[in-house]
Amino acid sequence: YWTEAQIELAKILSEKSLGGKVFFANSGTEANETAIKIARKYGKRKNPKKYKILSAIDSFHGRTLGSLTATGQPKYQEIFKPLVDGFEYFEFNKIEDIEQKMSEEVCGVFLEPIQGESGIIPVEKHFLETVRDLCNKYDAILIFDEVQCGMGRTGELFTYKIYNVEPDMITLAKGLGGGIPIGAVVTNEKADVFEPGDHGSTFGGNPFACSVAITIVNEISRKSFLERVKDVGSYLKHELENLVERFPEILKEVRGIGLMIGVEFKENFSAREFSMRCLKNGLLLVPAGNNTLRFLPPLIVSKKEIKAALTIFKKCLDEMGEH
Repeated sequence: YWTEAQIELAKILSEKSLGGKVFFANSGTEANETAIKIARKYGKRKNPKKYKILSAIDSFHGRTLGSLTATGQPKYQEIFKPLVDGFEYFEFNKIEDIEQKMSEEVCGVFLEPIQGESGIIPVEKHFLETVRDLCNKYDAILIFDEVQCGMGRTGELFTYKIYNVEPDMITLAKGLGGGIPIGAVVTNEKADVFEPGDHGSTFGGNPFACSVAITIVNEISRKSFLERVKDVGSYLKHELENLVERFPEILKEVRGIGLMIGVEFKENFSAREFSMRCLKNGLLLVPAGNNTLRFLPPLIVSKKEIKAALTIFKKCLDEMGEH
């Protein structure tokens, strides 16, 4: 059955992105499982052997079995093998690698416009354009996982709009619900292949979650809201870059867009240990990748709060430098 909130949210997401159908789930990993099934059905309707899915090394797409297989990180996969058949991995931002691995047997390509778990690595525009062209050439579905980087996090409602490269599907969650469990897949007309019975979710698209998401999307899609995210994010990144210059023996570089920023540490310093030092001083930062800390504040964060966080961060850098 459908509800008014479900229909309204689907219409909002479709009109603000790819213009096609929407499937609701309860999380990001569920949304990505749905995208895998859509890509598989799209491919196998054309050719029984067209079932391969490519995803990036060091990517993260979830912890259920299909999305775990799409996740290009053996440390998450090893204990759960054998994984789902038909997945292959390419080097992120390496055009020649994905060119070699694309074929007529590929039905879908998974990409995060900004890799989150690997250490806040933004995709390069030329790489993204090339992947779009390859998917067109080999008639494959291009899927952007915007579970972490979407919903205003980068100063655009969807990060793909920064690059002006449009996928065939986007997956959403996290910020879409603002703490309430919800996931979504938005397709274009090409990827609209599901028929009744192909997929389902008992609680996906429930009226409470959809009502919350409607309020959130309407708020964060306001131009003034997104401009503020860009402004505060630019300030945060600039101040962190100043700290890299001030502590070159500890910090390596700053990466990211909007309020999705990563600070990489030099090899002889542990980002994880530093995060514990920050936590003891009242600042919560999450490690990512080999040696990076993520700054992912709420989108409503103020410059005053950013300054307070940076004061703690600098204090911890001073303490580490003394040792």
